Amino acid sequence: MNRKTQAAHDPRTRAVRAGLESDPTTGAVVPPIHLSSTFAFPSFGVKGRYDYSRSGNPTRDLLAEAVADLEGGAGAVVTGSGMGAIALVGQILKQGARIVVPHDCYGGTFRLFSAWQRRGDFRVEFVDFGNDAAWRSALSTPADLVWVESPSNPLLRITDIREVVRVAHAAGAKVAVDNTFLSPVLQQPLALGADLVVHSMTKYLNGHSDVISGAVVAATPEDATQLAWWANALGMTGTAFDSFLVLRGLRTLHARMAIHEQNANELASWLNTQSGIRRVLYPGLADHPGHATARAQQSGFGAIVTIELAGGLVAVEKFVGELQLFSLAESLGGVESLVAHPATMTHAAMDPAARAAAGLTDGLLRLSVGIEAVNDLRDDLAQALKKL
Repeated sequence: MNRKTQAAHDPRTRAVRAGLESDPTTGAVVPPIHLSSTFAFPSFGVKGRYDYSRSGNPTRDLLAEAVADLEGGAGAVVTGSGMGAIALVGQILKQGARIVVPHDCYGGTFRLFSAWQRRGDFRVEFVDFGNDAAWRSALSTPADLVWVESPSNPLLRITDIREVVRVAHAAGAKVAVDNTFLSPVLQQPLALGADLVVHSMTKYLNGHSDVISGAVVAATPEDATQLAWWANALGMTGTAFDSFLVLRGLRTLHARMAIHEQNANELASWLNTQSGIRRVLYPGLADHPGHATARAQQSGFGAIVTIELAGGLVAVEKFVGELQLFSLAESLGGVESLVAHPATMTHAAMDPAARAAAGLTDGLLRLSVGIEAVNDLRDDLAQALKKL
């Protein structure tokens, strides 16, 4: 097969074909897992492409190439986790760099950036990206990095990536976008002008809740090279076996995302009519504040639906206790449906004042809608709501 022709193919085809027939020794269709920690030198003083798996591994490289291809990047680095990917971005910044971050970002992201700030590594400013004047004011002075979550976790706020990139670049800042919630199937931030894209590949890219993995995709070869250097120096690269599993998951990404999103659309519309729910947050709903922007920069609305129960924490405990097809668990993006309570789970690292400022109320629940039969999921939610 002429592998060079694949660049012209549809992304769905490229995702399925990524890495196939890449082993010239055996002709294996599925690429092998290279578990070796070390590789022999062809001769004294002559190093081959690979010498040590922390620095480079054939299986991990196939995954990195596939993710970079789907995001339209110049290169990618595969890390041991999504948080590892976020931490890696910080390594390419100078000491004391100024970073602008959404005040309602993922709890793990908030914890890391807050720790960097306390230690004096960076000057971090948490800003309400839902307030146009607030983020523009933050970027009226020079900055080094703007962090974007769109949709945000878990409030699903939409940021106009093109406009943030324009203003951020004028302020001298690179823009990194956490694209975990949508995957390259539904959004491609580099095409919108971003410099870096971050993924927790634990989620949709793998899709089966059995791997911890992350990735950073760079728009330029220079940033890709710098990221790779730091990942090797700090030992942040992912394992061969995890890379094999994510690459396998990637082959069904487009098919899975289609069902995920269809289910989420139907459930969000239905939940929006139910009593006991104070509000439903889903960018696919016409009344969502970011609906128009989402339509302009995304090719779909994703599979996360956030709801706020009218009864607060008491209702939350009762509701999740009655659910049968939504597992109470952290993470998201697997084929199975999950429910998480941000205040006590994913965002517990934020103090109550920070959660309140971000709008993370005690009645908020994040639904990761899986690919089960939507009628079964709706019936499960309905019976739980009736118990409130």
